[in-house]
Amino acid sequence: MTRLTVNGSAVEIDAPPETPLLIALREHLGLTGSKYGCGAAMCGSCTVHLDGAATYACVTPIGDVEGADVRTIEGLSENGDHPVQLAWIAEQVPQCGYCQSGQIMRAAALLEENPRPSREEIIDAMSSNLCRCGTYVRIVKAVERAASEA
Repeated sequence: MTRLTVNGSAVEIDAPPETPLLIALREHLGLTGSKYGCGAAMCGSCTVHLDGAATYACVTPIGDVEGADVRTIEGLSENGDHPVQLAWIAEQVPQCGYCQSGQIMRAAALLEENPRPSREEIIDAMSSNLCRCGTYVRIVKAVERAASEA
């Protein structure tokens, strides 16, 4: 049994300690906003916040994060009104949308750490998340918008 705080609620996950956090979130807790992309920490679709840091949930065993604070896209804001989410809509970032929860979570972690990042810092921070549709220009614009409006 692994105990975590997920989106502000204490939870217990009855799964082997080597179970990836992503699988625990999706299959044991029903939080399907974080997506399975590559399973190898290379695409970022599974990005969640672990104690405030953007983390690949697909390669993070739950046994390694006992007692941690996890935030998923479902817990980013109650009403979908986090500045990054609003900027994503304003800049019309998504196309297929598959990578977007991971992109949003990485951007939110960046802005929590650095509220006024430069364009280069945004590009560097967001480079670990892939978008097969190629909406990178809009992603950067959305992060800049969120930073300027927060």
